[in-house]
Amino acid sequence: MWAGASDELPADRLDAVIIFASVGELVPAALRAVRKGGRVVCGGIHMSDVPSMPYRLLWEEREVVSVANLTRRDAEEFFPLARQARVRTHTKVYPLEQANQALEDLRAGRLSGAAVLGP
Repeated sequence: MWAGASDELPADRLDAVIIFASVGELVPAALRAVRKGGRVVCGGIHMSDVPSMPYRLLWEEREVVSVANLTRRDAEEFFPLARQARVRTHTKVYPLEQANQALEDLRAGRLSGAAVLGP
């Protein structure tokens, strides 16, 4: 977990960023802070327009998503509960040529977690 000013970047790229401020200008900055495949979550009920930005900020499967009615307090309450419940994410990496196998495993319920396609 990392917190900092909106004009700072973390020392290491993040898996995800949650933006609580209603400032669309933070979206490109947040995209710069997430790793390949990372996600930027716009958690406010409303937000000012997201400015034009270079496509390279979305490159490498980065995502920008929104959620309805998430408050900072919701997240502050969620993360300690997730730690207390020992929530652990699970992924299984499949080589790209095994994409059909990954889909088959998902459909058959043989996979617990998320399937990830890699090189």
